[in-house]
Amino acid sequence: MFPTINTPLTKRLNIITPILSAPMPFASTPEMVSAVTAAGGFGCLGSAFESVAVMKEKIQSIRTHLKITPGTPVPIAVGFLGWILDKTEVSDEPRLLAILDELPVAVWFSFGDDLGKYIANVRAHDRGTERHTFIFVVISSVESARRFSLAGADALVVQGIEAGGHGAADAPPLFSLLQAVLHDVQPGPIILAAGGISTGAQIAALLTMGVDGVVLGTRFLFTPECEYSPAQKDVLVKAGLAATVRTMAFDEVARRNGWPANCDGRAISNAIMDDYNAGLSLDERVEKFDESTRNGDNSRLVIWAGVGAGLTSEIKGAADVLRELHNETIVNLRRSATLLE
Repeated sequence: MFPTINTPLTKRLNIITPILSAPMPFASTPEMVSAVTAAGGFGCLGSAFESVAVMKEKIQSIRTHLKITPGTPVPIAVGFLGWILDKTEVSDEPRLLAILDELPVAVWFSFGDDLGKYIANVRAHDRGTERHTFIFVVISSVESARRFSLAGADALVVQGIEAGGHGAADAPPLFSLLQAVLHDVQPGPIILAAGGISTGAQIAALLTMGVDGVVLGTRFLFTPECEYSPAQKDVLVKAGLAATVRTMAFDEVARRNGWPANCDGRAISNAIMDDYNAGLSLDERVEKFDESTRNGDNSRLVIWAGVGAGLTSEIKGAADVLRELHNETIVNLRRSATLLE
């Protein structure tokens, strides 16, 4: 491992490298999160539809992997989807405060019509426990950056249209959006970049733009710790730069709708899109999807991934990925310094 990369993020979270693994439902596992954190980065665990009991079990698994003693904060972030919290927090099993009691160092909020109230809930809980939970919020516009800066977020995750999984359907490309946010809200919260990032050269470029850290999702799908099946990973390894598409078609056939307006998802294009483009009705598309699932037909797998999938072609351990990215970043930062000699 090369030397520490020092940014406000690494100092706040006491980490070696400003690289986070994204909290990816159906992909991130306790093993992945633990490996990233243990290697000097910061692992994030998605909660999505999981129950409190399952999330507590996963956090305990991470605690065990990292040898974190009971009562000590766990150096990870737990990701929450706002539109799911809107359902769970008024149910018989609210999850936000229960998971905060497991002492994650950070939480991550995205995709909800009123994320501000959940930031306020965390801050109220902190006052009662004399803790400060680090709060990440995903943004895809200058307006949302301003809003969550004022709402008390510690860090804004600037997500461009290149990102895999879900995001704002009208998000600008990362480099343009990031430049606008840095110009508008600095000084302010810590700024991270997300969307299409898969190499150390890209990370170095973003750091020179002024970000404090980066979030990688797709790159960590190419690991044995990822929850994706061997068939899904095989598709990823063969994917090119034009392999993905943004649409709601994958959510529709998988019956996972409920996302806020103007939100869609990027995944590997396959027969699900062929059915959609052929003009089949939703019922017909669902029937074909279910039939493929029953028959073990891999032509209609839902494989969330960003455009960076085309930059990776091998499966490698999450800790090795983290170290390689860190070292590549250092090499490229040093190379950039020679431009002024």
